[in-house]
Amino acid sequence: MFTGLVSDVGRVEKITRDETGVRIIVATVYDTSTVEIGASIALSGACHTVTEIAPSKLAFFSSNETLARTTLGSWTEGTRINLERSLTLGQELGGHIVSGHVDGVGEVQDIRQDGDAWRIFFLAPKPLLRFIAEKGSIAVDGVSLTVNGADNDSFHVAIIPHTMEHTAFGDFKVGSRVNLEIDMLARYVKRLLETEDLT
Repeated sequence: MFTGLVSDVGRVEKITRDETGVRIIVATVYDTSTVEIGASIALSGACHTVTEIAPSKLAFFSSNETLARTTLGSWTEGTRINLERSLTLGQELGGHIVSGHVDGVGEVQDIRQDGDAWRIFFLAPKPLLRFIAEKGSIAVDGVSLTVNGADNDSFHVAIIPHTMEHTAFGDFKVGSRVNLEIDMLARYVKRLLETEDLT
Protein backbone atom coordinates (compact mmCIF):
# COMPACT_ATOMS: atom_id res chain seq x y z
CA MET A 1 0.00 0.00 0.00
CA PHE A 2 1.03 3.57 -0.73
CA THR A 3 -0.30 7.07 -0.08
CA GLY A 4 0.47 8.78 -3.39
CA LEU A 5 3.03 11.09 -1.77
CA VAL A 6 6.21 10.91 -3.85
CA SER A 7 9.38 10.75 -1.74
CA ASP A 8 11.99 10.83 -4.51
CA VAL A 9 12.30 11.47 -8.22
CA GLY A 10 14.52 8.67 -9.44
CA ARG A 11 16.26 8.28 -12.78
CA VAL A 12 16.30 5.18 -14.94
CA GLU A 13 19.97 4.33 -15.24
CA LYS A 14 19.89 1.09 -17.19
CA ILE A 15 17.32 -1.10 -18.91
CA THR A 16 18.03 -4.68 -19.95
CA ARG A 17 15.37 -6.47 -22.00
CA ASP A 18 14.74 -10.14 -22.67
CA GLU A 19 11.74 -12.22 -23.75
CA THR A 20 10.19 -12.19 -20.25
CA GLY A 21 10.38 -8.47 -19.50
CA VAL A 22 12.91 -5.85 -18.43
CA ARG A 23 15.40 -5.34 -15.61
CA ILE A 24 15.42 -1.70 -14.55
CA ILE A 25 18.16 -0.05 -12.50
CA VAL A 26 17.03 3.20 -10.87
CA ALA A 27 19.27 5.85 -9.32
CA THR A 28 17.77 7.22 -6.11
CA VAL A 29 18.55 9.45 -3.14
CA TYR A 30 17.10 6.84 -0.80
CA ASP A 31 19.46 5.45 1.80
CA THR A 32 19.52 2.03 0.17
CA SER A 33 20.97 0.46 3.33
CA THR A 34 17.45 0.82 4.77
CA VAL A 35 15.84 -1.01 1.83
CA GLU A 36 15.52 -4.79 1.81
CA ILE A 37 15.39 -7.24 -1.08
CA GLY A 38 11.70 -7.93 -1.67
CA ALA A 39 10.56 -4.50 -0.52
CA SER A 40 7.77 -2.82 -2.48
CA ILE A 41 8.41 0.52 -4.16
CA ALA A 42 6.05 2.30 -6.55
CA LEU A 43 7.69 3.33 -9.83
CA SER A 44 5.52 6.14 -11.20
CA GLY A 45 2.55 4.44 -9.61
CA ALA A 46 3.31 0.81 -10.49
CA CYS A 47 4.23 -1.35 -7.51
CA HIS A 48 7.51 -3.22 -8.01
CA THR A 49 9.65 -5.55 -5.93
CA VAL A 50 13.25 -4.63 -5.18
CA THR A 51 15.46 -7.39 -6.64
CA GLU A 52 18.96 -5.92 -6.18
CA ILE A 53 20.47 -3.19 -4.02
CA ALA A 54 23.61 -1.08 -4.38
CA PRO A 55 24.57 2.32 -2.92
CA SER A 56 22.13 4.89 -4.37
CA LYS A 57 20.75 2.30 -6.81
CA LEU A 58 17.88 -0.17 -6.82
CA ALA A 59 17.00 -2.81 -9.39
CA PHE A 60 13.57 -4.10 -10.32
CA PHE A 61 12.11 -6.58 -12.80
CA SER A 62 9.05 -5.63 -14.82
CA SER A 63 7.11 -8.39 -16.58
CA ASN A 64 5.64 -8.20 -20.07
CA GLU A 65 2.18 -7.94 -18.49
CA THR A 66 3.22 -4.80 -16.60
CA LEU A 67 4.92 -3.35 -19.66
CA ALA A 68 1.72 -3.84 -21.68
CA ARG A 69 -0.53 -2.16 -19.10
CA THR A 70 1.62 0.79 -17.98
CA THR A 71 3.97 3.40 -19.41
CA LEU A 72 7.06 1.42 -18.35
CA GLY A 73 7.54 -0.07 -21.81
CA SER A 74 8.34 3.41 -23.17
CA TRP A 75 10.91 4.34 -20.51
CA THR A 76 14.48 4.86 -21.64
CA GLU A 77 17.75 5.45 -19.83
CA GLY A 78 17.52 8.91 -18.28
CA THR A 79 13.73 8.89 -17.80
CA ARG A 80 12.80 10.54 -14.50
CA ILE A 81 10.24 8.62 -12.46
CA ASN A 82 8.28 9.17 -9.26
CA LEU A 83 9.28 6.88 -6.39
CA GLU A 84 7.41 6.03 -3.20
CA ARG A 85 8.31 3.47 -0.58
CA SER A 86 5.45 1.37 0.79
CA LEU A 87 3.38 2.58 3.71
CA THR A 88 4.26 1.31 7.17
CA LEU A 89 2.02 1.22 10.23
CA GLY A 90 2.10 4.48 12.16
CA GLN A 91 2.90 6.69 9.14
CA GLU A 92 0.75 9.72 8.43
CA LEU A 93 -1.71 9.03 5.61
CA GLY A 94 -1.37 12.34 3.81
CA GLY A 95 -2.68 11.41 0.36
CA HIS A 96 -5.18 8.58 -0.22
CA ILE A 97 -4.88 4.81 -0.19
CA VAL A 98 -3.07 3.76 -3.37
CA SER A 99 -2.48 0.09 -4.20
CA GLY A 100 0.19 0.51 -6.87
CA HIS A 101 -1.96 -1.45 -9.35
CA VAL A 102 -2.25 0.66 -12.50
CA ASP A 103 -5.74 0.61 -14.02
CA GLY A 104 -4.89 2.20 -17.34
CA VAL A 105 -2.75 4.65 -19.27
CA GLY A 106 -3.84 8.23 -19.86
CA GLU A 107 -2.39 11.06 -21.89
CA VAL A 108 -1.67 14.72 -21.17
CA GLN A 109 -4.16 16.70 -23.24
CA ASP A 110 -3.31 20.25 -22.17
CA ILE A 111 -1.22 22.15 -19.60
CA ARG A 112 -2.37 25.62 -18.58
CA GLN A 113 -0.67 28.09 -16.26
CA ASP A 114 -3.07 29.20 -13.51
CA GLY A 115 -1.40 31.89 -11.42
CA ASP A 116 1.46 30.18 -9.61
CA ALA A 117 -0.10 26.77 -10.26
CA TRP A 118 -1.01 24.69 -13.31
CA ARG A 119 -4.12 22.96 -14.57
CA ILE A 120 -3.32 19.73 -16.34
CA PHE A 121 -5.93 17.99 -18.49
CA PHE A 122 -5.70 14.24 -19.12
CA LEU A 123 -7.42 12.00 -21.62
CA ALA A 124 -8.41 8.72 -19.95
CA PRO A 125 -9.60 5.33 -21.22
CA LYS A 126 -13.41 5.34 -21.35
CA PRO A 127 -13.82 2.32 -19.01
CA LEU A 128 -12.06 4.34 -16.29
CA LEU A 129 -13.97 7.60 -16.69
CA ARG A 130 -17.01 6.34 -14.78
CA PHE A 131 -14.76 6.07 -11.70
CA ILE A 132 -13.31 9.58 -12.00
CA ALA A 133 -15.48 12.16 -10.26
CA GLU A 134 -15.09 15.83 -9.39
CA LYS A 135 -13.51 16.19 -5.91
CA GLY A 136 -12.65 12.48 -5.93
CA SER A 137 -9.13 11.08 -5.70
CA ILE A 138 -6.93 9.68 -8.46
CA ALA A 139 -3.28 8.68 -8.69
CA VAL A 140 -1.42 9.97 -11.75
CA ASP A 141 2.05 8.44 -12.12
CA GLY A 142 1.75 7.53 -8.46
CA VAL A 143 0.86 11.03 -7.24
CA SER A 144 -2.29 11.42 -5.14
CA LEU A 145 -4.42 14.17 -6.67
CA THR A 146 -7.90 15.65 -6.32
CA VAL A 147 -9.98 15.70 -9.49
CA ASN A 148 -11.12 19.26 -10.25
CA GLY A 149 -13.42 18.31 -13.08
CA ALA A 150 -14.31 15.45 -15.43
CA ASP A 151 -16.30 14.96 -18.61
CA ASN A 152 -16.93 12.16 -21.10
CA ASP A 153 -13.32 11.71 -22.21
CA SER A 154 -11.03 13.61 -19.85
CA PHE A 155 -10.42 15.01 -16.38
CA HIS A 156 -8.28 17.78 -14.99
CA VAL A 157 -6.34 18.52 -11.81
CA ALA A 158 -4.60 21.51 -10.25
CA ILE A 159 -0.87 21.18 -9.58
CA ILE A 160 0.79 23.46 -7.02
CA PRO A 161 4.44 24.52 -7.37
CA HIS A 162 5.61 22.11 -4.64
CA THR A 163 4.16 19.13 -6.52
CA MET A 164 5.62 20.30 -9.81
CA GLU A 165 9.07 20.71 -8.24
CA HIS A 166 9.13 17.47 -6.25
CA THR A 167 7.74 15.05 -8.83
CA ALA A 168 8.47 14.22 -12.46
CA PHE A 169 5.44 16.29 -13.50
CA GLY A 170 7.82 19.02 -14.59
CA ASP A 171 8.72 16.78 -17.55
CA PHE A 172 5.11 16.59 -18.78
CA LYS A 173 4.21 17.89 -22.21
CA VAL A 174 1.13 17.47 -24.38
CA GLY A 175 1.04 13.82 -25.46
CA SER A 176 2.96 12.47 -22.43
CA ARG A 177 1.55 9.12 -21.32
CA VAL A 178 0.78 8.57 -17.63
CA ASN A 179 -0.17 5.71 -15.34
CA LEU A 180 -3.63 6.05 -13.80
CA GLU A 181 -5.02 4.35 -10.72
CA ILE A 182 -8.63 5.04 -9.83
CA ASP A 183 -9.82 5.52 -6.26
CA MET A 184 -10.05 2.15 -4.51
CA LEU A 185 -13.40 3.09 -2.96
CA ALA A 186 -14.90 3.71 -6.40
CA ARG A 187 -13.69 0.28 -7.54
CA TYR A 188 -15.47 -1.48 -4.67
CA VAL A 189 -18.67 0.56 -4.98
CA LYS A 190 -18.90 -0.54 -8.61
CA ARG A 191 -18.38 -4.19 -7.64
CA LEU A 192 -21.02 -3.91 -4.92
CA LEU A 193 -23.53 -2.50 -7.37
CA GLU A 194 -22.77 -5.26 -9.88
CA THR A 195 -23.38 -8.01 -7.32
CA GLU A 196 -26.24 -6.59 -5.23
CA ASP A 197 -28.78 -8.77 -7.08
CA LEU A 198 -26.87 -11.91 -5.99
CA THR A 199 -27.77 -11.47 -2.33
